[in-house]
Amino acid sequence: MNKGVLTFFCGKMGAGKTIKSLEISQKRNAVLLSEDEWLESMFPNSIESLEDYIKYSGRLKPQMKKLVQSILTTGTDVVMDFPANTIPQREWFRSIFSEIQAPHELIYIDQPNEICLEQIAKRRKEQPQRAATDTEQMFKLVTKYFVEPTANEGFNISVI
Repeated sequence: MNKGVLTFFCGKMGAGKTIKSLEISQKRNAVLLSEDEWLESMFPNSIESLEDYIKYSGRLKPQMKKLVQSILTTGTDVVMDFPANTIPQREWFRSIFSEIQAPHELIYIDQPNEICLEQIAKRRKEQPQRAATDTEQMFKLVTKYFVEPTANEGFNISVI
């Protein structure tokens, strides 16, 4: 049986990963999994710092990996709105698709900092619950860890 395609994203905070993941999941009739939604549902009001995010995201990943592999094995495409912004994050995605030999696509949304910051400011207004974490300070902090994907990592990369 053919495996579903795993689609995941790389892009700075505010680059548009969530919007693009929604678009692609609808276009491909794929299951969409959002890290933000899962974290808020499983650990409500727990994430107020980068350390909190790392802790709770780490708790979510083992079960999420099993879920995604199970869905892909049925032949259903999965779009993950989880960041693939660092090499260790991308290695986690690699473990998901490579262990079950599923096809994948890494979409890199390459946006300049100014656009990301504008979009983060807009998001704060539209989603007041994110005002505490969606700040210029948080953008600068997480962007320090951002690593652009390169061809030698061996992913099927599409750049937007």
